[in-house]
Amino acid sequence: MKRVLFPALAGALLTISGAAFADTPVSAVADLNVRAGPGPQYPVIGVLAAGQAATLVGCIEGSKWCTIAEAGGKGWIYSDYVTGDFGGSRVVLTRRPADAGVAIVAPPTDNVYTTDTYTGAIIPGDDADAIESIGRPPAEVGTYVATHRVDPVYLDGEVVTGATLPDTVELREIPDYNYRYVYVNNQPALVDPGTRRIVYVMRR
Repeated sequence: MKRVLFPALAGALLTISGAAFADTPVSAVADLNVRAGPGPQYPVIGVLAAGQAATLVGCIEGSKWCTIAEAGGKGWIYSDYVTGDFGGSRVVLTRRPADAGVAIVAPPTDNVYTTDTYTGAIIPGDDADAIESIGRPPAEVGTYVATHRVDPVYLDGEVVTGATLPDTVELREIPDYNYRYVYVNNQPALVDPGTRRIVYVMRR
């Protein structure tokens, strides 16, 4: 997947608190949405492709949402799907050591940011590097999903290939197709009904 740069407009949302810390290089383990704010209710402004590097600016205290900088600007990512070098080991950002020295950033003060709008949580894959997408679905599948849009479900987490949806999320059938679909965090995705794993994220 090509590199997608995200615009600088999200930079206005960042406020770093406390002393300055050294920026940390991180990379995505799966194609990952970059959002305009720290939560699925914010619009997607770009994609950090699997293996693509960016600079970690900081994370909200007690949250999995962190902000990164790239050539095209700044944005927010979910830390379950990026890794960094902490203490000489490659570690998922969420599991970084307590003394990793990652800066604390303040959440935005707008009316969009909230931590109590989720109806469940997306379960990240144990081995995101080993999860492969099914590839681009047939055009008629994309057309069906786009023309049969359903109300989105908002879950804590981010929509990536290999993640698992909770049993509470209703999966919708697609005629003559093995996979089902759902709009989760306002993002259409194809799901294996047997495992409830996301097998393809339908990006615009």
